[in-house]
Amino acid sequence: MNDRSPGKDTMQLIEHLPFETDAGIASRARIGLLVLATDFTIEHEWRAIMAGLKGVALYESRILNDAQITPETLRAMEPRIAAATDVILPGSPLDVVAYGCTSASMAIGEEKVFERIRSVRPDAKCTTPITGAFAAFHALKAKRIGVLTPYRADVNRIVADYIQARGFDVPVFGSFNEQDDGVVSRITPASVKRGVQTILSHAAVDAVFVSCTSVRLAEAARDIETETGVPITSSNHAMAWHALRLAGVDDVMPQWGRLFER
Repeated sequence: MNDRSPGKDTMQLIEHLPFETDAGIASRARIGLLVLATDFTIEHEWRAIMAGLKGVALYESRILNDAQITPETLRAMEPRIAAATDVILPGSPLDVVAYGCTSASMAIGEEKVFERIRSVRPDAKCTTPITGAFAAFHALKAKRIGVLTPYRADVNRIVADYIQARGFDVPVFGSFNEQDDGVVSRITPASVKRGVQTILSHAAVDAVFVSCTSVRLAEAARDIETETGVPITSSNHAMAWHALRLAGVDDVMPQWGRLFER
């Protein structure tokens, strides 16, 4: 019986072909992003923002979290941060690692988040949504901040106290009071815009911050700014800008609003 595979006698095997290498798709920056397991939105917005940036590569990992956003479930993520960071391109350097949860960054504390990241990526620069937001406020020269969130009352208290403790005034704070991340991701951009307009109708502010990586804002930011005359940013919007700037990518991208002109 002939047990030779068809074509086995006619195949030519050519090994050790010569090749060249270049810097790859991340010739300018490698950015690692920790995404909540329940998040539907951040990857979409970050990919849209970074799509036109040649040489900038985004690498993501998911971190286990509870869909119900409470102070307890937020703090429960802290011991998982290092492992979620460690699986992004193991053994290869990252320029920046971004932790994608705004409220947990405040409930845990930015420095504790950074410690967890640096325990496995000691050379990476770090950011969180609230870290990016503070950098954005400074870049926009904004002192009085209007805040819009989807959170329940006890999480809102953490957010308001955290921002005010860093020297910013929060004269008006609005919330959709929805604690399920899956529902938050389906809040329409039109609803977010109305929420921003409501905030602006109650107090004069230098900028509006929309907190939560599940909320969709980035693609509407420029239009809202044009209509209201007030700078606006969000968790995803501010952290993407900050991650790029930390990585040395300083392209001006006015299509994403005033912040990306800085």
